[in-house]
Amino acid sequence: MSGPLSLEPGGDGRDTLALRLATPRPPRRRPRWALDDATLAVRLPGRGPDEEAVSTLAAELADAIGPAVHPYEVAALLEAEGLSASVVKERYGHPDLFSLATALYERVPRTFPEPPPAPDPWRPDTLRCLLRGVLFALPALAHLLTAPLWPLGRYAPVLIVAGIASWAWGQALGHRAHLRLVTGRREACGTLLTGSLLGAATATALALVPGPDALALAVAAGQSLYLAAAGVLLVLARERLLLAALSPLVAGAAVLPWWEPGPLMRAGLPLLALVATLAAAGHVLGKGRTCPPAPHAPRTPVRASLPYGLFGLAAAVLVVLTGRRQPYAVIALTLSMGPAEWLLYRYRGWSVAALRTSATPGGFLLRSAGVLAGCLGAYLLLLLPAALLNGADPATPLLLAATLWTALLLQAFGTAWPPALLCLTAAGTAGTVTVLDPPGAPAVLPAVCAAAAFCLAVCALRLLGRPSPHA
Repeated sequence: MSGPLSLEPGGDGRDTLALRLATPRPPRRRPRWALDDATLAVRLPGRGPDEEAVSTLAAELADAIGPAVHPYEVAALLEAEGLSASVVKERYGHPDLFSLATALYERVPRTFPEPPPAPDPWRPDTLRCLLRGVLFALPALAHLLTAPLWPLGRYAPVLIVAGIASWAWGQALGHRAHLRLVTGRREACGTLLTGSLLGAATATALALVPGPDALALAVAAGQSLYLAAAGVLLVLARERLLLAALSPLVAGAAVLPWWEPGPLMRAGLPLLALVATLAAAGHVLGKGRTCPPAPHAPRTPVRASLPYGLFGLAAAVLVVLTGRRQPYAVIALTLSMGPAEWLLYRYRGWSVAALRTSATPGGFLLRSAGVLAGCLGAYLLLLLPAALLNGADPATPLLLAATLWTALLLQAFGTAWPPALLCLTAAGTAGTVTVLDPPGAPAVLPAVCAAAAFCLAVCALRLLGRPSPHA
């Protein structure tokens, strides 16, 4: 051992005993707390912590110590860095690791960095949403092709009754099938097969109420079968297959401005589209029935789907009442169902983003109100040109659109009875006034739609303005 060994008061002013190794050998991997030379500094007892060394260590580990919420987190960090008890005592002058961790925690100011942006779990499939909106409107081409073959005005009540029944049944069946999809595809396909056949038969039977004409009954049966089969394909996300099945209708309607197809083609193309849709639905259901059964599949009570069917009934009545005076507005409303679905996804994604940036429930409530107003305003702005070009009062289709979209929003969050009851009240009031036809009857439909839209918006803000539905 060689080197200075001065401990006198008039020495070099250092309170440490420097031991110089004869043949220093640097470590293979130098930790952050390693010395800069080949000396070992030993603190004399009773002299306290080495503030300079502690400050240097705090500066080195500041990025990792800043987000800590307790000194124990710093202690775990120091253990991970490899600081032993002897190093803590000899190098930094603290009695143990926890004492050093507390000193570091107090020296470094708290920093809470924002977490990295998470992917949006509700990012919509834009192409799929637009395709669904087109598919909702394409069946109207069948009426365009077959219009010269039979008096549409005479048989319109039959088609309306069958359509309303199919719409209500389809909403309830779609909800039940989605619940069964959680259990398994085989169970969902079984529910869709039984429910679609029963729904088509029920809608056809109700079509006999306006008149027992054989031709009207056949057309109502074809319409009911198509709606049942199309509902199966839409629930099982086979939109492209449904589009391929409807291609005869698209081809026939596309040539009408330049070529008269004749009675055979006018009747054959819709029939071909119907057969193709039924075949596609049968193929998908048959393939789904071959899937293995789910073990211990729970049974969902039928009454859980009742409010969705009642909402479908009310929505169908409101749309029919609007179509009596503004048929083109109904076509625009049908096409807008695709963007409406896209905005439902966007509402959920934007609400999750608002929840991440809100610090208080009140702040989230304000952001939630802004998201709701933005989505609803965007949807109505999309429909505004069609409502203005219609030449009639634009308030009715816009208010109806606001009612339907807000009701669908509540249903998307599992709140089914309030929108069902509010829409049923609006449909029942407007339908009764239309039948009685008192003075001022045309103003009742927009009034009830406005009242329903307002109540639904308040209900949505009250239920969805809390963080819990979005967590």
